[in-house]
Formats: sequence, C-alpha cells, structure tokens
Amino acid sequence: MARQESTETPGRLKQIALTYKMTKKVDKKVGLVVAAVGIVVFGAFLAFGLWIDHPIYLGILGFVLAFLAMAIVFGRRAERAAFGQLEGQPGAAAAVLENVGRGWSVSPAVAMNRNQDVVHRAVGKAGIVLVAEGNPNRCKALLASEKKRMARIVTDVPVHDIIVGTEEGQVPIKKLRTTLLKLPRVLPGAQVTVVNDRLRALGDLMKNMPIPKGPLPKGMRMPKGR
Repeated sequence: MARQESTETPGRLKQIALTYKMTKKVDKKVGLVVAAVGIVVFGAFLAFGLWIDHPIYLGILGFVLAFLAMAIVFGRRAERAAFGQLEGQPGAAAAVLENVGRGWSVSPAVAMNRNQDVVHRAVGKAGIVLVAEGNPNRCKALLASEKKRMARIVTDVPVHDIIVGTEEGQVPIKKLRTTLLKLPRVLPGAQVTVVNDRLRALGDLMKNMPIPKGPLPKGMRMPKGR
C-alpha cells in the first residue's frame, strides 16, 4: 500500500509540473501571481499572530490557507489558459462538455454539415442542451433541424440551445461549463435516463463515425449535409 502511494505521488507532482509548463506558455505571470498570493496570505496570518501573541498557531494556519489559496488561484489560471488554447478550434465545445461534471450525458457531433459546423448534445437535470459551434447563421439552421428531429420522440422536456463564440448572444468557450451548470434543474434523475435512452435510440448523424475526444482534426473529411 505504501509503495503504491509513493508511486502515485511522483505522478501527481509530474502532472502538476506539466500543467504549470503548459500554463506558463500562455500566462507568463502565473508563477509570480501564485507566489504573491501565498506570501500575502501567510504574511497576513503571521502578522495577526504576532499581534495577538500567537505567532506559531496563526503561522501554521496561515501556511495551510496560503497553500490552499495558491492551489485555487493556480487552478483557475490553468483552466483559463487551457480554454484560451481551445478557443476557435473545431470540436473545442465537445472537449469542454466531456468534462462538465457528473449528471450530464454528452453526445458529441450529433449533427454536422459539410462546412464543419457541428452540434453537440448534453442531457442532464436541466433538460436537453444543444451546443453549436461554427458560423452563427448556419448553426441556427442546424440547431432548428436537430430540434425538429428530437421533437418526434421527446416532448415536454426543456431544450436549451447555445452557440459558442465571442459575438453578442453567443457563449465564450471559457464560460460554457458555467453556463450549463447555472441552468435550472427541472428533471428528476429517472427522467433524465429515460430522455437520454430515447435520444440514443433515435440515432445520431455521426453514430457510425469514430469521434475522438477533444478538438476534431483539421484535416478530417466532413460528411455532406442532409
């Protein structure tokens, strides 16, 4: 057991180091910011400890909280850097949806056209969420077509549509996960399973095509639209 833990620890440290290197390429100040947060938090607690004559107790507490604050700040900046690298890449929305969290069933590329505009589907307690990426005008038509297709077997279920982008009325890729999590939960877990099973039985445009997780390869040949 101890040997297993010792092998897992270097693995975690290596992963943290790799994440830091990747973040550093995009966010040059990440090291300085994280260090500054740790120093400020620890210094504040230590100073307060000296003032009330309990420097050891407050110093230990400050060290723990400083480490926690550094981890939180580093995590957020690393996430922001990762989203920055995904911005504008085909299939970026699918990569975000796959990591949105428990309670969501994600089906990448349920609809696609020859111009590489694509619609992904997520089913959860908020209902059905269709996420499109590509040209806004073509995405609207693609979303309408997918809604019409689903309406044949799914009724009385909220359907939300999102177009990923930076223009007005669109959702930036970095805010996609937050947007989904903020949607009101209106369906019980049992109904989510039923809805998801019905949609899977309906079949997807890309059902027989292997779709890798994350951004789609730029040279991938797209099927012709219906």
